[in-house]
Amino acid sequence: MRTNIVIDDALMAAAMTAGGFRTKRDAVEEGLRLVARRAAYQGIRALRGKLAWDDGTGGRDVSAAAHTVQEAERPYRSPAPGKKPSRQGGKA
Repeated sequence: MRTNIVIDDALMAAAMTAGGFRTKRDAVEEGLRLVARRAAYQGIRALRGKLAWDDGTGGRDVSAAAHTVQEAERPYRSPAPGKKPSRQGGKA
């Protein structure tokens, strides 16, 4: 939608510098996105304390140290130096 508006030059310059915008249009559109996003966040914040959440820990304190990652086994083996790699499941 094309719209002509009068915007304070100093405010526009400050917004463009702060956001690293190359055009006034980019700065204005990002500002509009920010206002819309803020309204959505306020709706989410209004739910604080009203939702029951089950994180699967049963109320236990689970620290990051208790979690481990198991690396998958390599599906191949590196050939010995000077040998051609063989295909798994097939004849070499």
